[in-house]
Amino acid sequence: MFTGIVESIGTVQNIAHEGSNRTFTIASSLAPHLKIDQSLAHNGVCLTVIETTEKSYKVTAIAETLAKTHLQTWTQGSLINLERAMQAHSRLDGHFVQGHVDCTALCTSREEENGSWRFRFGFKPQEGFFVVEKGSIAVNGVSLTVVNAEEAAFAVAIIPYTFAHTNFKTIEVGTVVNLEFDMLGKYLQASLKNLLPALLKTIKI
Repeated sequence: MFTGIVESIGTVQNIAHEGSNRTFTIASSLAPHLKIDQSLAHNGVCLTVIETTEKSYKVTAIAETLAKTHLQTWTQGSLINLERAMQAHSRLDGHFVQGHVDCTALCTSREEENGSWRFRFGFKPQEGFFVVEKGSIAVNGVSLTVVNAEEAAFAVAIIPYTFAHTNFKTIEVGTVVNLEFDMLGKYLQASLKNLLPALLKTIKI
């Protein structure tokens, strides 16, 4: 479980193709503090550390992960938002983020607004994926508040600190990002979908 508060930016150093999998070597200031089997969010994707050094570490993404996220677009030099799993005694400064990406989205606009930035993203309408005005969403693992919500599009406002300390500064029109929708909203929708047919059958009109 994560909070969507990015700790550090890592840099992809090497990509090894192993069958349908890819193993990424990532340079990061977090490397000396990591251990094998530890979970780490990479642009919102939960991956397991399999090897560490003082300056870098390795993680492997399987075919399923590559297909559902934008990890297949990573190249040497790509900047990656990193967050270690939350601790039970820590403050929850963002929102509950599982590290399970729901889909990818495309940046359709980027506007500077006198000290802040507004990004707009569009995604393919799919059952179970929705945004709520002023609700929470994770974009590349960053916990953000939805503005201008539509059926399959939304915008987010980025403050200077977030712009400087995440890879949002590299996002341009046409950039693909990872999305994880609000976990509570997804569970609520799934519950209603299963319960409503049964409830309607009990209603006598």
